[in-house]
Amino acid sequence: MAGFALLPFMWAVNFVWFLHEAFKAPPYPEQKQIRTYVIVSGVGASLWLIGVIVWVCVFQECRSEWGATADYLSFVIPKGVP
Repeated sequence: MAGFALLPFMWAVNFVWFLHEAFKAPPYPEQKQIRTYVIVSGVGASLWLIGVIVWVCVFQECRSEWGATADYLSFVIPKGVP
């Protein structure tokens, strides 16, 4: 259940937690598979973070231009003149 709700966060935790095991530990048979999972987790978490940052920047810049649609997407509607 946690993976469904917090998947990008779990990717980041997976990347940090297993980084040493995948790249710095003495070689063992499963290390190649772990290394693949660590790399994919890091890339997925990074792409998700970049996507969230881009969305926040676009929304903040264009919120006043989107009118009622942006109001429906907002939790707090700012007061004043845009």
